[in-house]
Amino acid sequence: MFEFSVITGTTARAVIDRTRPEIIEEVRRTYLTHGAGDSVNPDSYFLRFPEKPEARIIALPAYLGGDHGVAGIKWIGSFPANIEEGIPRASAALLLNDYATGYPFALLEASQISAARTAASAVLAARELTGGRTAERVAVVGAGIIARNILEFFAADGWHFGRVDVHDRVPAYGEALAAHAAETLGCPAELTAGLEDAVRGADLVVLATTAGEPYILDPDAFAPGQTVLNISLRDIGPEIVHGAHNLVDDVDHCLKANTSPHLAEQKYGNRDFVTGTLAQHLTGAVRVDATKPVIFSPFGLGVLDLAVGVHVYRAAGASGEALAVDGFFGETSRW
Repeated sequence: MFEFSVITGTTARAVIDRTRPEIIEEVRRTYLTHGAGDSVNPDSYFLRFPEKPEARIIALPAYLGGDHGVAGIKWIGSFPANIEEGIPRASAALLLNDYATGYPFALLEASQISAARTAASAVLAARELTGGRTAERVAVVGAGIIARNILEFFAADGWHFGRVDVHDRVPAYGEALAAHAAETLGCPAELTAGLEDAVRGADLVVLATTAGEPYILDPDAFAPGQTVLNISLRDIGPEIVHGAHNLVDDVDHCLKANTSPHLAEQKYGNRDFVTGTLAQHLTGAVRVDATKPVIFSPFGLGVLDLAVGVHVYRAAGASGEALAVDGFFGETSRW
């Protein structure tokens, strides 16, 4: 019980690279566990800086029951200005605690884990909402690390895309992601200069930007039957949300912090536009149809970080890639 390990980002990435299908399954099981009430997922705590209003460091504590029985906390920084310096916007660490004793047993570099759980939830939702693993045309808006991870998880999940259109305000980023999409998915992929051109006619739309407020405002921007993965949460105007089928990961968590669903709640004064959660869709408690666009808005639950973190920890331990820290605890007896 007094062992403590460190899992580096390099190791986490290696484990994720070889186990993406298993991670998607872990995310599915975690949604069901959370939906059944066997978890504790408090509100995230945001540390903000007066002189850097766009930057924040977020604490996500959680407990996940079911087959896991683990508690922990993710501490993730989001500094958008990093992009201008050519370094990733997000950095993170995840601390895992034993549920029986409360003792921490592992520290993991978690930017990889955070990206993986986000991508796995997006691919799981796409599979669930489209009923398969095929899309003739996919639009990816935002060409950063999250978008890259989503495409990698699509590939690992056995998807077939006829074409991928990438739109990013920085053409070089879009071109790089289009090239990566062609390499990982083996399908035509190209940069699309216009947002409307990218989205129009796409079966599946992936929004993975750093937008702080909505810029997709036309109520007819999305067509009935389109599936929209609203991963970045703040791209879509409230009128669009109100006119769509809406699935979220957790209603209370998602409808806050001026996300697109939260803006819709503020504008219309109710939550009637929320169809339900992805867990409810997985169990058949709610359904969507092609009469409206279908939007999945995941706020990002701490329990998902725990599930993927435990998966990486166990895999790294089994392969000998975990770094044991001898003597981490200074005292192991009360006397």
